[in-house]
Amino acid sequence: QRHWNNAVAVFCSHIFKKNHDLTKAWKGKTEQLLRVDEHDFTMRPAFGGPAIPVGVDVQVESLDSISEVDMDFTMTLYLRHYWKDERLSFPSTNNKSMTFDGRLVKKIWVPDVFFVHSKRSFIHDTTTDNIMLRVFPDGHVLYSMRVTVTAMCNMDFSRFPLDSQTCSLELESYAYTDEDLMLYWKNGNESLKTDEKISLSQFLIQKFHTTSRLAFYSSTGWYNRLYINFTLRRHIFFFLLQTYFPATLMVMLSWVSFWIDRRAVPARVSLGITTVLTMSTIITGVNASMPRVSYIKAVDIYLWVSFVFVFLSVLEYAAVNYLTTVQERKERKLRERFSCSCGIPHSKTMMLDGNYSESDANSLAGYTRNQMVPEEEKQEKIVVHLAMSNESNSSRKRGLKGHVGLRIIQNTHAIDKYSRLIFPGTYIFFNLIYWSVFS
Repeated sequence: QRHWNNAVAVFCSHIFKKNHDLTKAWKGKTEQLLRVDEHDFTMRPAFGGPAIPVGVDVQVESLDSISEVDMDFTMTLYLRHYWKDERLSFPSTNNKSMTFDGRLVKKIWVPDVFFVHSKRSFIHDTTTDNIMLRVFPDGHVLYSMRVTVTAMCNMDFSRFPLDSQTCSLELESYAYTDEDLMLYWKNGNESLKTDEKISLSQFLIQKFHTTSRLAFYSSTGWYNRLYINFTLRRHIFFFLLQTYFPATLMVMLSWVSFWIDRRAVPARVSLGITTVLTMSTIITGVNASMPRVSYIKAVDIYLWVSFVFVFLSVLEYAAVNYLTTVQERKERKLRERFSCSCGIPHSKTMMLDGNYSESDANSLAGYTRNQMVPEEEKQEKIVVHLAMSNESNSSRKRGLKGHVGLRIIQNTHAIDKYSRLIFPGTYIFFNLIYWSVFS
């Protein structure tokens, strides 16, 4: 047992000697070691001299949300500052740094960097303030904090949902102009790191990059401003399932009425009204999740054109029904007029409706020329029967060139027949143009 205790003591002594740091063995207060009380830290380092360089690097932990309605984004990141303050230098035999938490930050000078166009931001404080201060013996300082910030992003929805958005998080000193503080990216574009696990439900993160430039304020002067730029491309598959595909199905469903008998008024009217109301619901649902912009979006073009197709299918049946009613009224009047006419028996009338010539009709009926009605009245009745003949006499109708245009208008079946071709063909042509322009 005694040998075992001696071995443990030797081992612990070896570990202590290996990791021993004189700066950590300092028995006085930290303020005394860093001489905090001997300097006025309300002033920047090298006050009155050239601008103090402050390097910045950022590690993006997550993109929490992108809001189209509020036009902003929320990002959590590790923000680190690097500068040199000779007032914080301290003696050290092994040149090791000293690490502190946020309690020392309030007693020394730190850069007053803020987020331009920020709506909300906070430093995480669980379980304590997520702030780290690391001081090196030569006075170099590393100041790191974990921040969540919600900032404005000017989005252009003219191509929504086939759009790409570029947002920027801007950093700038609030009080110190470029003559006092030179803010710069510490390692250029390598100063921005991102977590490989960053992902968004609606967007694909295409690129992160950094830029910098000067910002001018008329009252205070020029300031160094740093930009964290990232480009997002929207996933289209969600909108294909939720918007485009249902809208296309509603348009196709409205075409079903072209194959329904024109006399089935309840079926065709209810189908048309249902598709119109469904399209209105889809349009309302899409606009409810979007900001009220003053320009037309790509999805608006598609939905409203689809709505027009559905509405035109309802108007098409209204035209068919109206022309059918007019045609039946004219036929009713002609039947009443024919039933009141004298001098031509019913059997002879049927003969005139056939393919017989005038002489054949007279001989078959047994009537002489003077027993017949006048020539003008006979020609009028022949034309009347030609207009009222059924589809089996269509070859006879084609012989009347003067009534071709009138027959097309009065033939309501032809309107539905043409609609079966015109509506799908036009809609397919519109889709080809739409997807070639906005894709």
